[in-house]
Amino acid sequence: MFRELKFTQVSGLLLLAVLWAHPMRAQVAPTTPSPTLPQSQSSPAESPGAQQTRLSGYMDLHFNKPSDAPAVLDFHRFVLLVTHRFSDRIRFVGELELEHAVVEGLEKGGELELEQAYLDFLIKPAVNFRAGMVLVPVGIINERHEPPIFHGVERPFVDTVIVPTTWFDVGAGIHGALPKGFRYRAYAMAPLDATEFTAEEGLRGGAQHGNQAQVRNVAFTGRLEYVAVRGLQAGVSFWRGDTGFNVPRIETSVGLVEVDARYARGRFEARGQHAHVFIDGAGALNDALGRLRGIDPNIASELRGFYLETSYRVLPSTLPHDAAVFVRYENFDTQFKMPPGSTRLPQFDRDAWVVGGTYWVDPDVAIKFDYSHVRNQSSIVRGPRSVNVGLGWWF
Repeated sequence: MFRELKFTQVSGLLLLAVLWAHPMRAQVAPTTPSPTLPQSQSSPAESPGAQQTRLSGYMDLHFNKPSDAPAVLDFHRFVLLVTHRFSDRIRFVGELELEHAVVEGLEKGGELELEQAYLDFLIKPAVNFRAGMVLVPVGIINERHEPPIFHGVERPFVDTVIVPTTWFDVGAGIHGALPKGFRYRAYAMAPLDATEFTAEEGLRGGAQHGNQAQVRNVAFTGRLEYVAVRGLQAGVSFWRGDTGFNVPRIETSVGLVEVDARYARGRFEARGQHAHVFIDGAGALNDALGRLRGIDPNIASELRGFYLETSYRVLPSTLPHDAAVFVRYENFDTQFKMPPGSTRLPQFDRDAWVVGGTYWVDPDVAIKFDYSHVRNQSSIVRGPRSVNVGLGWWF
């Protein structure tokens, strides 16, 4: 029954939410992660029902020197975030991102993306409705990836080739806070396009990003978090949806399960994440795409990745600025298990060590540096090593 659910049914639920939310004026606090104001922005007193529009954003500038390529200086991201409160119960969130500074026609270069554009209908703490362009609630980084709040110049490899951040698409669903420290998000969304999967980067190219997205069978995603223990935040998330709508007579689907945890005590912080992807029908997909393109894409039936990271803040908390050192180990394999008849490519079974530091000139401005060493199981293809320096800020 779920596979046949159409967006028109979800729209009916949202209409009920609008009718419920519009006439009510009692204040309702946001219950799930939404764009969080940097520390430099205060929250002035607001009169009930007053409309308010805020502009914020984040940017990051990167220097990367791989061992096997020339050094690169890249203005990686310029992001503007607009939030507007229509009333105490209806709000809008929009995010527009420019990557790599320049977009020139169809040539390879930058990207201009609408990553978020949704309405929230705040009913009560336990049940609220959301619809529009939303971030997929999977993993640690995908929903919260502003440069000053994570270590490393680049995002973790697991959150690039296993969980394809930044992962966003059109969708609708519910979110809220439950008793005893639980909160959740659950959406119906546009599915992934299996014709864009690759052996090296897995699902990364598969999101439709709201561009006339095919929704014959919608996908479902959700996340449950536990935040009742001081310093601890733990989560579990999933994704499930059909993906073969662009390949005639081929039935493929993707399932993803993920668990993560973050813990902070005093100056010490740690985080970890594990994600596992299942691609049903990968063998038939490889055969079909091989016939269409003349090259077997060698897409795996399972992908797996995990990482563990620890950090320690080294400056006294009495100072107006701060610094931390960190180390992260990652293991990520986009060919973890192959369908019958396909060959596992060892260069895509990778792990990495990333060590470095973050210096916060201001709580909202971070200077980062790290050294990353990627290894793989191939005796021919060598993994890259890289020195990276970054400047990131938000406002």
